[in-house]
Amino acid sequence: MSAYQRDDPSTRWISVVFLQGGEAEELLALIDREGPISAIYCLQAYDHGDATTEAALANGYVYDAVPAGSTDHTIEPFGSPYALTYSNTFGYVSLLRRYDGRLEPELVPAAPNAPTPFERSSRAVADRWQANPMSSAPSSHLNRAVAL
Repeated sequence: MSAYQRDDPSTRWISVVFLQGGEAEELLALIDREGPISAIYCLQAYDHGDATTEAALANGYVYDAVPAGSTDHTIEPFGSPYALTYSNTFGYVSLLRRYDGRLEPELVPAAPNAPTPFERSSRAVADRWQANPMSSAPSSHLNRAVAL
C-alpha cells in the first residue's frame, strides 16, 4: 500500500459509494460497535477500480476536497486511499477514494480545422427560423423527433 500525503494539493477525491436511510443504518451501527475503519473495509467492496473512476468522472462525482458538512464525521486513515464521511444526524455513509488526475492519459487535441458536431450557432438557427417559421428543417433520419 502506498503512503498518501494528507492534504496534497494535487489530490482529488472520487465518490465510491453513498448510502443513506435504511442502507446506511447497518453501517452506522457497525461504526458505533467496531469503529469507522470497519466500515471502510466493508465499503471497499463497492470500489471496482477503473469502472468506479470512470463512473465518477462521467457523473461529476469528483471533488477537490472530501465533501463534508457541519454534522459529518470524516475519517482519512493514514496511508489509505480512502476517506469515510458519515452523519448519524442525516443517516448517511459515504466512501471516497483519492484520485490523481495526473495519471490519466493526456487527451489528443482535435485538428484545428476539424469539423465539430454542432457547427451552427444557436443564433444562426434562430435567425433562420424567424425568417420562415413555418418551414421545417431539412428532412433527415438524424434530426427527426417525436412531438409531444
